[in-house]
Amino acid sequence: MKSFLIFGAIIGFLFVFVKRIQSKGEKDMVKQWIQNGAVVVDVRTQSEFAEGHYSSAMNIPVDVLPSQINRLKDKGAKIIVYCRSGARSERAKQILQASGYSSVLNAGGLSDMP
Repeated sequence: MKSFLIFGAIIGFLFVFVKRIQSKGEKDMVKQWIQNGAVVVDVRTQSEFAEGHYSSAMNIPVDVLPSQINRLKDKGAKIIVYCRSGARSERAKQILQASGYSSVLNAGGLSDMP
């Protein structure tokens, strides 16, 4: 039983360590894409956007994204999506990729933006 607990603790530590490395890499990629002119899309509601948003972001709530997808003209452009926690932006990423947008990155929440 003791060895099982030690093994579980080691696996847990490795999981957290790997997630931190991935998170740092993703944050670095978001920053690099923004520096290179990526389109930043806030997929939260209009009222959430009005309360505060990333400075260069456009607001297209995920619920209306399919009907307003034409606002994102270049399907080859790098697009960064974010919301409050990352769940809606993941859904937006899937919608965009299914519509032919090839370079979409889920940045997570507004607090994760550089």
